[in-house]
Amino acid sequence: MAKGKVIANNKKARHEYFIEETYEAGIALKGTEVKSIRLGKVNLKDGYAEVKSGEVILNNVHISPYEKGNIFNVEPTRPRKLLLHKREIRKLIGYITQKGLTLIPLKVYINDRGLVKLQLGVCKGKKLHDKRDTIAKRDSDRRIQKELRQRQKNY
Repeated sequence: MAKGKVIANNKKARHEYFIEETYEAGIALKGTEVKSIRLGKVNLKDGYAEVKSGEVILNNVHISPYEKGNIFNVEPTRPRKLLLHKREIRKLIGYITQKGLTLIPLKVYINDRGLVKLQLGVCKGKKLHDKRDTIAKRDSDRRIQKELRQRQKNY
């Protein structure tokens, strides 16, 4: 999926949502935003995407202003266009018209060619009991792994 250097991960999304499907999208950025992303100054926590007039727009993703960018810096949370193929956009429109599905940014990374990419997830919100189940499963998996490591040490 994400081949290259991962800049930011949205751990909150994996806790709050079931991820149905993922897409790789480019982001339309200004020059100082790219420099800021390369320094790792991006926050995906409150981000989401929506489809407006046949384009996918990324909202509430905070890219900090570049320190040496002066007049070329732009607003940190401005809406940014995501670059996807038309057939992918049509598929996303089909998903979000279904009840409860939303588009959430999962990670930002720089691919092998040096381009900034975003992994976009088609997600369904979790209920409170689902979150509890996920936490309980994660804890039991940790205990099992710990026990297996202990048994391997003893042999």
